[in-house]
Amino acid sequence: MLPSNLQGLTFITGNQHKAAYLAKWLDLALPHQKADVEELQSLDLAEIVAHKARGAYDLVRKPVLVEDVALTFHALGRLPGPLIKWFLEELTPAGLPKILQAYSDKSATASIMYGLYDGTTLRTFEAHVSGTVAPEPRSSGTSAWNTTTSWNSVFIPDGSNKTYGQMTDEELLPYSHRAKAIAKLRAYLTDPTAS
Repeated sequence: MLPSNLQGLTFITGNQHKAAYLAKWLDLALPHQKADVEELQSLDLAEIVAHKARGAYDLVRKPVLVEDVALTFHALGRLPGPLIKWFLEELTPAGLPKILQAYSDKSATASIMYGLYDGTTLRTFEAHVSGTVAPEPRSSGTSAWNTTTSWNSVFIPDGSNKTYGQMTDEELLPYSHRAKAIAKLRAYLTDPTAS
């Protein structure tokens, strides 16, 4: 049961898979909807999530949950970071490893932040996972994260020899930045006074 200030909480996404993954690991099926929120372009994930949460709330006029992700190549400083969407549009997943061909450092960090906004207070739940960029995309036909527009096929989390795109949801769980952030969100929703 949601706290009274979060009744009607809606996950803002047009991605059915993200909504299903959230419901599975949150153990709570939140309604979700797509909302055309202006996307702030920044290398600061917290700034993006705050902007998105407030914009989504203004559109739907009820408590919202938003998310944004980043994939940072350490050899490139803070890039692509939250701008990964635009890198993917231009380069496709196959082009991402090519960016790092001139660098010996292939390390990367996958990050996610959820923002929960009730019209008054913004709470964020974030997680980061270290890993490396595979030399080329690797996916399996069974992975729900295996898409032609995702970076999951090139990110190998530390401790694994598989990319996110090669893993089932159950294999992904111990390595997932998304699952780690959802666990923090679930803990808050279970007991808001504990935070």
